[in-house]
This record gives sequence, C-alpha cells and structure tokens, in this order.
Amino acid sequence: MKGSKPPVADPTDAELQVSEPKRWAAGWPSLYESLPLALTEMGVDRSFKTLTALNQNRGIDCMSCAWPDPPHRKVAEFCENGAKAISWEADLLKVPASFWTDHTVSSLRDRSEYWLGQQGRLVEPMYKASGEDHYRPIGWDDAFAVIARELKALDSPDEATFYTSGRTSNEAAFEYQLFARAFGTNNLPDCSNMCHESTGAAMGEVIGVGKSAISYTDFAKANLIIIMGQNPGTCHPRMLTALEEAKRGGTSIVAVNPLLEAGLINFRNPQRPRGLIGKGTDLADQYLQIRLAGDMALMQAVSKRVLDAEKAAPGTVLDHAFLAKHCDGLEEFRTYLEDLDEADVLAATGLETKEIDELANRYLKAEKVIITWAMGLTQHKKAVPTIKEIVNLMLLRGNIGKPGAGPSPIRGHSNVQGDRTMGIWEQMPPEFLDALQSEFGFNPPREPGLDVVDSIRAMRDGKVKILFAMGGNLVSAVSDTDVAQAAMLKTILSVQVSTKLNRSHAFVGDQALILPTLGRSEIDLQAGGPQFVTVEDTVCAVHGSAGRIEPISTAVLSEVAIVSRLARAVLGSDHPVNWAGFEASYDTLREHISHVCDGCEDYNAKVRQPDGFVLPHPPRDTRTFPTATGKAMITVNELETIEVREGRLLLQTIRSHDQFNTTMYGLNDRYRGVKKGRHVLLVNPEDLAELGLADGDYVDVHGEAADGVDRVMTQQRIISYPTARGCVAAYFPEANVLVALDDVAEVSNTPISKSVVVRLEKVAAPSFATGHH
Repeated sequence: MKGSKPPVADPTDAELQVSEPKRWAAGWPSLYESLPLALTEMGVDRSFKTLTALNQNRGIDCMSCAWPDPPHRKVAEFCENGAKAISWEADLLKVPASFWTDHTVSSLRDRSEYWLGQQGRLVEPMYKASGEDHYRPIGWDDAFAVIARELKALDSPDEATFYTSGRTSNEAAFEYQLFARAFGTNNLPDCSNMCHESTGAAMGEVIGVGKSAISYTDFAKANLIIIMGQNPGTCHPRMLTALEEAKRGGTSIVAVNPLLEAGLINFRNPQRPRGLIGKGTDLADQYLQIRLAGDMALMQAVSKRVLDAEKAAPGTVLDHAFLAKHCDGLEEFRTYLEDLDEADVLAATGLETKEIDELANRYLKAEKVIITWAMGLTQHKKAVPTIKEIVNLMLLRGNIGKPGAGPSPIRGHSNVQGDRTMGIWEQMPPEFLDALQSEFGFNPPREPGLDVVDSIRAMRDGKVKILFAMGGNLVSAVSDTDVAQAAMLKTILSVQVSTKLNRSHAFVGDQALILPTLGRSEIDLQAGGPQFVTVEDTVCAVHGSAGRIEPISTAVLSEVAIVSRLARAVLGSDHPVNWAGFEASYDTLREHISHVCDGCEDYNAKVRQPDGFVLPHPPRDTRTFPTATGKAMITVNELETIEVREGRLLLQTIRSHDQFNTTMYGLNDRYRGVKKGRHVLLVNPEDLAELGLADGDYVDVHGEAADGVDRVMTQQRIISYPTARGCVAAYFPEANVLVALDDVAEVSNTPISKSVVVRLEKVAAPSFATGHH
C-alpha cells in the first residue's frame, strides 16, 4: 500500500528515453500501466470498490474526462487514464504534519507538479498568515472567519473572483454561483474559459445551443465521422471504443490533426481478445496532417466544393428543404466562397488539393456526418469563426437534428459542461438571473463579471484582491505563467479547495488557505444521511455519482459543505437562503435547481433514474434553433492566416499520456515514444534541417508575441517527430510560459495555446544529458 510509501524525489530528465512513436493505442500496456498502479496507490479493497463502480449506473462518475457512458455498460467501464485518475484521488498516502514545518511556501515554488501531487492527500485545513512563509493548521470555523473578514472588508464585491474547476459537481456549482451572486459579484471564471469557451460562443450564436448536438448512439449510426484537433487515445480513451464500434459497422473516419496520434490510427481494444493479441482496428481512413490554425480554411474549402457540386448538379447535393425551412445566410455564404483562393487554402492548411478533394468527396457521399473537435480548434485567435465554419458545412446537407449526424465538441473535464448549466459563467443571461431572483428573493448583480484571463489581469493590476478557487490549479493552467504567478502573489488572500497539492498552493496571496475536500470516490455522509451528486457529460446526459470508500480523513469536508459554511460565515445567519439545509441534504439544492436551470424540471426524480436524463437540446431534438433570428445561421467569416516569419515555427501545447490537465500521474508519454521526461520539443525533421538543428539537440524556445516581451522556455530536448511542416509541440502546462496573456481568441477570450509563434535557439545540453537513447 502507498500509505507508508515515502514521497518520490523531484524528477529531472536525466533518464529521458526517446523511441519511435506508436501507431496503435491501448492493448496490454493499458492494463499493466493502470491496474498495478491502482493496487499500489489505493490497496486491494479500495481498488475493488472504486474500479467496479467507475462509470456504472448509480456508481462513481469518473473525475477525468467528460466522455458519455454507453447504454449498456461493461463490467470494466473505465479506461487506463480513468483508473489513473481515481487511483490518484483515492490515494492512501496523506500529507504528514511534518511536511508543513519542513517546507516553506516559497520553497514549494521550485517543485514540479508531479512532485507536489505525489505528497499525498490533504487532510486538514491549512493557513498561511500575513507575512509568514509557512502553512499551519487551522480549524474550519477559524478558516471561514478569515475569509469572511477579508471579503467583508473589500470596497466592492467585484474585488473578489470565484474560480471553478470542472471536477465540481452540479450541486456544489449551483450553490457556489448562488453564493457569489448573493455576495454581489458575477466574477465566476471557470476552466471552460480556457478550453471550450470558443465552442460556446460560436455554436450559441449560430444554432442557439453551445453543446454537442448528438447522443452516444449517434456514433454507430454515422456514415462519416471527422475528428478535428483531438487526441482521444490520451484525452478521452473511451471514445476509441465508440469509434471502433462505428468502424466495424461501416462508418468512415477522417482524422485532422498536425500530429500523428496513435489513438487515431489503430485501436487495440483491451476488452476484446483481438485487441490483447495485437490485432487492433484501423480507425482513420484518411489522416490530414493540417498546419496549426488551418482548420478554418479547410472547412471553407470543403464547403466550396459542396456548393460547386450542387452547381454542377442542381437540386441533388444540398438539403434544400432543410435550408429553406431552418437556415438563414446561404446566398451570402455562397457569394463569399466563390472568391475563395485555393492558393490561400493550401498555404493555410499545408495540405494538397487532392487531400481536400478526398475529404470533400467523403462528405458528399455520406448521408449522416458527425464532426467532433476539442482544444486543437478552440485555442486559436480565429477559433470562434473556425467552429462557425464547421456548422456551415454541416448545415449545407442538413447534418444536424437527425440520427447519426451533428456537430459535437468533446469536453475534456468531467463536469465542466454541467458547471455552466448550473450558472458558473461570468455572463449568465438575464433569464437565469431572473429565475435566481424569483427563487431566492434577492436581486443578483446584472453586470457581466470577469473570466479567467480578465481575472488574472485584474489581480495583476490590483483590482481583484481575493481569489477563491473551487478546485483546479489556476496558476499552472492559465497562460503567461510568469504574469499569472506574479498576479497571484499580489492578492491579499487566496483560497484553494483541493484534494492534493499543486503549484497554486505555492503562488499565493499575502494570506492563503488550503481547504481539503472529499474526492468523488469517497462516501459523503451528512446530517440527512449519505449524499450523492450529479454531473453532466459531453452529450448533455445528467446522472448521479456516489462515493464508495471511506474518506481519507474525518477533517475533510465536501464541496457543498464548504460553500454552505462559507456562505453562513460571510452572509450571516439571517440571510434568506437556507445554506445549512443545503449541507444537510443535497435534495434541497436539487429542488432549487429544478426551478432555476433550464431543462432541469423535476430534477430529483430524473437523476434517480438508472441512466439519469438528457437535457433538452432544440437543434438536436426538433430542429428548432433558439438564435437571434429563430433559424440556424450560415455565416460569412473572413479567412485570415497566420504569417510566420522565416526561421519561426508555430507551437501548440499538448498533454502527455501520463497526465490529466495539470495533474501528472507519471513522466511518460507512451504513444509518442517519450519516457522519463517532459522537457522535449516535437519538431518536423524537414524543419530541423532548414534550421540547422538535429534530433537530440537542446534549444531555448522563445515566444514572439505582439507585445515584444521575450518569453522563454529553456533547455528543451528536440525530438524529430512526424508533425506537420512548420509546427512544433511542447507539453502543457510547462509551455504556458510562452503564451502571452493578451494573446486570446476573438470573442471567447481563450488563450491561443495552439498557435504560438516561436523561434528556437540552440543551447548547450544540460549537464545530465549524456548517453540518451
């Protein structure tokens, strides 16, 4: 058991090993990388209780990605990374009391995310007083008193910002936004601001709903699935099972990605004998290694070919009945695309005409098409118009609101979509705020609040003085690391609700609190008995999740209890909201949710159904579009390409296979052939030759933002890698240091972490870098 295991040393890349990238995902390695880890971290009993309940009906919803559950569950309804996630959360190792005396807060700033996470579970509230450099234990009542004192002393409620991570349950999220608005601010940044905010902005405008327009079963019904800017083999591995089922049923699959990702090439399903003996299923029939930020041009080029095919055979290509009844903007779109320059398209995409022709022909032959995407599309300057172009293409042939068809963003964090449904957004619409007022008897603030990037700016500028973070690791997750860290240090108080240590516990305000919380895997016992929570997955399905194992400590509180007690301390016992009742029984929260949140009527009964329920989605369900015009909007978006000077490259940030967001389970990236290290840069071999560099060289990576600041990521080991020409990749969150805070997507304000202009400067290898293989 890990309970007595000493913490690991802070790693270096001294033992870095590089091998050829894999051309298949999962198989036997997924088993021997996850199951022994679970036994080591959790022990036999906790492993059995958690893994057998993971993603099952009335079980534990995986705290990792937001992939939906199939209608018929398997005995083992989890993937390798889901097993790692629950092992990490249900770790038996506790942060010992001696840790806090042995380590100053400032010394933790020199530690890696991996080292911090390996210290074990947080088991008691900790407080860093003003002017001190150590955390010390504090009682819960005293901790809430500190927060209440500082919040009440602010000149305005808008001098505080309340961040939310996607792991937060629906119940906690609803209560949390209710508290923030009762306190008087709409400053509710969340992790969606950094990932799918572009999706919500684009789809919300053009179809009226910023969520996936399909269900899980639609994958098997599609004729064609186009996967853009996504690495399902690492970021949502259970998606590979759905793709395999679709492929075996005759579906064609196209991958659009600058990197060759193993999980898009071949899947060896570890739950099939065929997969265990090394005979996987080939997935992508066509693989387009597109240049970073070239997706908008690709979608326009395919749409132009669709319109040209209609022009050549009038009445036979477009879905005229659908377009006439449900869409606006077709003629303006047609006129714009007539002048689309193929040379511009080829320059933007890095593709050949024949590759685009092949994709267009596949689209034209398919009656039912799904297009999925993730952060490879959402973190660019033109992310919002890029996603609008996906919708344009889908609308031309009526690929929405019918079985097997629809645009589908794939969310990367368990309940990030549910948090938004519950009101975690700095700009909730008036209808939601009116419902809050009617339900609870106070008038919530109406002015839009601050998102993540604007919250960092406000902390930097002294306008936001208190950060309260419900989960997550904001200082590492956000762009412009040096600026973000300095901004955190300028606050008068920072509060982190956490299960384990991360770097956001090191870069803190003059005062700082760590509030330890229950994991989703742990039994949540309140005055009203055992409680469960609810979550929403990427296809709008809402279901319950209940812990199975004893809490790591009697001194940790649930997220709901933390918010309940915080609200009572700040707002007083005479506040009209029954905060204590929320803590005693989460049914009381769900009753209010049913009155306030769209589609959640009779919430308590619906979430108790074996599979929960699916939220309404008018474009998917009835081909109705709650937009400004009442119709789906085909839009004209001016194509703009990124000009990269000679000797410069475009960089994207990526996750390794041994991480989830900023959480590091290990130091390997198995599919990409990287072992025991993270300070690497994946570069096309032809680009290396042009730059006079070679595999194994070390470089400093300089970000070249418009503000002229020289942002540097030092001593990265070059790996010659099959990525698109002109494009390089480095690991998140380390490479966030290169992304300027002001470099954001239009409209959504999302950091543009997938199109950073960089130059590489060769440097001497670190002293340990000898004998690498």
